[in-house]
Amino acid sequence: MHVMPLLLLVAGSVAIAGAARRTPVPAPLLLVAVGLAVSYVPGVPEYTLDPDVVLPLLLPPLLYTAATDSSYLDLRAQVRPVALLSVGYVLFATLVVGWAAYLIVPGLPLAAALVLGAVVAPPDAVAATAVARRVGLPSRITTILQGESLVNDATAITAYKVALAAAVGEGATWAGGIGEFLLAALGGVGIGLVLMVPIHWLRTHLKEPLLQNSLSLLIPFFAYAVAEQVHASGVLAVVVVALYLGHRSWQVDFATRLQEAAVWKMVAFILESAVFALIGLQLPVVLKGLGEYEGLSAAWYAVALFLVVVVTRFVWVYPGTYLPRLLSARIREREADPTWKGPFVVGWAGMRGVVSLAIAFSIPETLHGGEDFPGRNLILFLTFTTVIGTLVVQGLTLPPLIRLLKLPGRDAHAETLAEANAQAQASRAAEQRLDELLGDERNALPPPLADRLRTVLERRRNAVWERLGAANPVTGETADDTYRRLSRAMIGTERAVFVKLRDGRYIDDEMLRTLLRRLDLEEAAAYRETIT
Repeated sequence: MHVMPLLLLVAGSVAIAGAARRTPVPAPLLLVAVGLAVSYVPGVPEYTLDPDVVLPLLLPPLLYTAATDSSYLDLRAQVRPVALLSVGYVLFATLVVGWAAYLIVPGLPLAAALVLGAVVAPPDAVAATAVARRVGLPSRITTILQGESLVNDATAITAYKVALAAAVGEGATWAGGIGEFLLAALGGVGIGLVLMVPIHWLRTHLKEPLLQNSLSLLIPFFAYAVAEQVHASGVLAVVVVALYLGHRSWQVDFATRLQEAAVWKMVAFILESAVFALIGLQLPVVLKGLGEYEGLSAAWYAVALFLVVVVTRFVWVYPGTYLPRLLSARIREREADPTWKGPFVVGWAGMRGVVSLAIAFSIPETLHGGEDFPGRNLILFLTFTTVIGTLVVQGLTLPPLIRLLKLPGRDAHAETLAEANAQAQASRAAEQRLDELLGDERNALPPPLADRLRTVLERRRNAVWERLGAANPVTGETADDTYRRLSRAMIGTERAVFVKLRDGRYIDDEMLRTLLRRLDLEEAAAYRETIT
């Protein structure tokens, strides 16, 4: 891809994603829709998904940022449903969808149909997290969907390799397929376990935030490449390393965390935007060469396969939810009885994405004997229509479905209360430590500075409780909200004075940057704003 088309893709997709924040339409859906429309505008270059770019260069950072933002403890608590979906469901969908495609499409060999089944089996990590973040799913469901999407790509890629070997005539066997799956899974996890400790050690011993964040940007690519080099799962290696680093992120210094959060938020935003735009832009590519499958027959195959994909997920999700409870008294004792609503949302949230398309584009054009790969162009087309169908139909209907089902969302009051209790305990411990330190003559401070330290602690402790208090009858703000707003106004006034002094040549730009950096940190501490 030339530089100018790449720049246009990134700039256009970011602009559309930014505009989507002002609309009720989730950004992934708007990006796909615009991509579809733009793909036929005269003069727009043809963007073809290159699996050699998507899998090793786009997938690792997207998985890394999703895994570091996930909770290792929450995922461990939901390991059974996550494993059933990320491994069991993907293999089940590969077989069922492949068999259905074999029956639906005349002349499509079973091995090629199973390749198609493996390609469309995994729900996409980017689609799942992007839509779940927007619609505000209950925390348990969000954890399950995120955990599934982090691991299922590894299962699907391995299943695809086994099915492809059979399709191209490499004599794949069940035993060989199981062996390859175990090598990929255990090898990927093993590589991740081996890399995570030395990488974390290096992160904590690099004292320069720029070096630490440069390392952070390299980690997902390095973990993926090392695992793939030994034919293990690069996906699992990245996920294991990212979960470990995210769980221990508190051990790096604050400057690194501030920079890292900003850098990865930007990287994820750009990559997610470009990925969904690329999905829509594939339409002219996948329509080429359909040949005998053009017209109504291709449309019928697309609708039928979409329905099979949707139904297959429900066929797996409900038994996967209730059968373990029927078979295990321990599960019944530990977990509350699930309603039908949660599994329904999980079943409906199985959007496919760019990974499926990237795998489909990696299908070779010919077999070992030199013959054309049977139905390759049709597989590309059906993958595309399944991705678009799940993103548009399920993605658009998921928010109203959640509102209709009246699923309980996150309990904001309970979360704020837990935050306040945690802050109170931390403040008490800090006060005790401060008293100990000030009791040492080596730490002697003038009373105003010592009082300032205590005031800061008291402010942090009271701020969370104030969010639970009564709101201002005029503005509707809590005392904490008003404090932050006034603090920002004061800081803004100081900032304007500093700029005026710089413009009048009373201070230079280097001093201005130093003063602004100090204000920025104070503003970040005073005003908490979550950007999603």
